[in-house]
Amino acid sequence: MGAGIAGQVANAGVDVLLLDLPGDDDNVNAVAQRGLDRLQDPNSPGVMDTDSANRIQVGNIRDHLHLVADCDWVAEAVVERLEIKHQLYRDLEAHLSDHAILSSNTSTIPIRLLTEGMPESRRERFAITHFFNPVRFMRLLELVRGEHTRDDVIQTLELFSEQQLGKGVVDCADTPGFLANRVGCFAIQCALHEAFKCGMSPPEADAIFGRPMGIPKTGVFGLYDLIGIDLMSDVARSLVGILPAEDAFHAVGSPLPEMIKMIANGQTGNKGGKGFYRDVDGTRQVFDFATETYTDFARPSIPVADQAEQQGVNVLLQDSGRHGDYAWKVLSQTLAYAAALIPEVGNDPLAIDDAMKLGYNWIKGPFELIDEIGPQQFASRLQQDQQQVPAYLQQIADAGPDSRCYRVHDGQYQRQLWQSSSELAWSDIDRGNGVARLTEIRNTLTAAARNDSASWYEYNDVAVVEFHTKANALDSDSMQILAQALDGVGDRGLKGLVVHNDAQHFSCGVNLSGVRRFYQQQDWQGLDAFLHHFQQTCRRLARADFPVVAAPVGMSIGGGFEVVLHAQQVIAHANSVTGLVEAMVGLVPAGGGCKETLYRWKDKLGSPDTDISEAAWKAFMNVGTGKTSTSPQQSRQQAMLRESDTYLMNRDRLLDTAIECVHNSKPVHYARPDLHMPGRDSFAAMNAWLDKAHAAGHITAHDCVVGRAVASIMSGGDIEPGTLWSEQDLFDAERRVFLQLAQTPQTQARINSMLDLGKTLRN
Repeated sequence: MGAGIAGQVANAGVDVLLLDLPGDDDNVNAVAQRGLDRLQDPNSPGVMDTDSANRIQVGNIRDHLHLVADCDWVAEAVVERLEIKHQLYRDLEAHLSDHAILSSNTSTIPIRLLTEGMPESRRERFAITHFFNPVRFMRLLELVRGEHTRDDVIQTLELFSEQQLGKGVVDCADTPGFLANRVGCFAIQCALHEAFKCGMSPPEADAIFGRPMGIPKTGVFGLYDLIGIDLMSDVARSLVGILPAEDAFHAVGSPLPEMIKMIANGQTGNKGGKGFYRDVDGTRQVFDFATETYTDFARPSIPVADQAEQQGVNVLLQDSGRHGDYAWKVLSQTLAYAAALIPEVGNDPLAIDDAMKLGYNWIKGPFELIDEIGPQQFASRLQQDQQQVPAYLQQIADAGPDSRCYRVHDGQYQRQLWQSSSELAWSDIDRGNGVARLTEIRNTLTAAARNDSASWYEYNDVAVVEFHTKANALDSDSMQILAQALDGVGDRGLKGLVVHNDAQHFSCGVNLSGVRRFYQQQDWQGLDAFLHHFQQTCRRLARADFPVVAAPVGMSIGGGFEVVLHAQQVIAHANSVTGLVEAMVGLVPAGGGCKETLYRWKDKLGSPDTDISEAAWKAFMNVGTGKTSTSPQQSRQQAMLRESDTYLMNRDRLLDTAIECVHNSKPVHYARPDLHMPGRDSFAAMNAWLDKAHAAGHITAHDCVVGRAVASIMSGGDIEPGTLWSEQDLFDAERRVFLQLAQTPQTQARINSMLDLGKTLRN
């Protein structure tokens, strides 16, 4: 955690001193250095680029503690043992400057105990700053003040953490587990215990306690494996030790005999190579508790879960079968537990909802889920099950069938605050200047146009387009809304257009299920028409006579990235993942992605229109290998973003910044002149590279086929060097090659594997 915090502060452009225990070998800074090395793991980078890593100086607390004298903020993240923390604080006190802020990353030790024995002047500058792991990617920071903490210290931490670290800061009372872990761990433990009671296999339970509930797809058993079965058991044990005896957590906090046995057998989860699941030679397997052996994983077919993922959690709760029963038992206890925490942890449901959305990646918080179910209906069913109805929920339910935790009133989005056991009060949700969430704002708006795939709204004289399918996969309906929004800007006299959403991902590409329907029906004309409309809609974004801004978050890959590529300005989140990955499923980008990658490399390299051979090679490698980048800095290096494109650390600031950009800028039309294509010589060289890579075992036979298809676009194929191609010629080549590949059994097998098994097939 300490290294993760250091990495995110360095990402914010601030110099960091990372200290750990002294090493036992010749390198006394080896422990801190290992932390820094982990931050640069390409599979999960905690730093955005090399420059950020270079801002971190490593050391150890024996030899370098005096260096903290130059630090404005010292964040302690050592083991959760009070005596060790106290000793470190005493050692630090001799070196800390008078203005330095000291904080602890603890989630289990009360601040009153942490500050015992501290000078009054240090207590005033002490707080708990509880980050979530991995620090770069988890948005939540729980901030806890002590009895003596000064207001300006809290304000400084809030401002720096929100604006520069990009965190959603939630102020928490000094109660056990604070907010996110208090509710989140209860939900996980409840889902685990109920799965065993209901006889649910891990795949079944994860299929319910996952996306159908608006929870990450790892589910409960997958999450246990991810965190570590032994570590998660320790977390539950620590909460049992600090929560009051009457707390409902005690009913689900005890370890299960099956898990005790697994830990003893070394089945600790992903870190140990096996847990509830394991991977053997690329095959996913699941642990069978009856036989105590692993069997090949088969994704369960649960129609009600698939339906709930699209239509909402009520579909699950209305199911009378065992899956609906499991869903109700987990949700009823979890949501009631969250509601029962008011007013113990505070009077505001928004804080708990924010904690779960930002700290556990829930799509909706507990009180938003209660509103979706209906507070009165939820309370009534709790009573039928002889479960206690929390006082906060009872007050809302007593107000009538239309009463909710949240509402829109006079154009303002509001929530109900606890005042007393007999009184609630409505209060506006004000995120602060420059901070806005489309999921909240759209509640106050009426969509100008909407279908199952996308919507667009008029907001602050700007057309705002939001995709809202599963993973925001794009289809003809998505592009229809985008085209209608482009028309709507002119029709309504708006200033411009912004494409943005608050989902986990901006868009994971074109809907492969739709592509599969086309090839199953052998409707090649229909597929070509879809691709043509996709291309021309993207082209309209680039050529609009008003500003068009894309504000992507999460993954913008495949077709989703093609939309971003055609925006006139991009304001990305710092953790955006970008790339054209179609080659992995045996296809090529056909919404202008190949074309735009070629032009982007030409512009980046400063190539003349008459000699684009180097740009063609760069574009061939980008698209042919499905290259992705995990930060805006990397995206610039790979010509995925222009130097004029920008990024923000806090995703909640993207929407307002994008709208401000529309109001303050003019349309930018990037030149797309006719190009002298490299032709057959470059095409032959690219083919030779593919043959060599295949012979060396680096790529598969069908990778070669796809690579040749990419090469034919980027070079022009077997044509005379210098042949002029227009932007439309490149569009046409993309569609032609896409259709050819889609007709091959190998590409169809790749698509089927991805859709049916969730696996990338290398054939």
